[in-house]
Amino acid sequence: MNGESLDIKQTRLQRLKELFPELFAENQLDWEKLKAAFGDDINFVNERYVLNWAGKSEYPCKPFCRRWQNG
Repeated sequence: MNGESLDIKQTRLQRLKELFPELFAENQLDWEKLKAAFGDDINFVNERYVLNWAGKSEYPCKPFCRRWQNG
């Protein structure tokens, strides 16, 4: 131990670069290349849980949401 803290992010990026050098441009991970390489296996959505159903966009939510918020 030398008393220095490890830079986990840099360590992980270096490992990725060793495994997949084609995913890097100008020494940075290129998200477009990552998506092209892995396609649908990568999810770039911020939400983890989504509730969807057919016709959801047509559902009149405002009256329901107001009742739910007001108790």
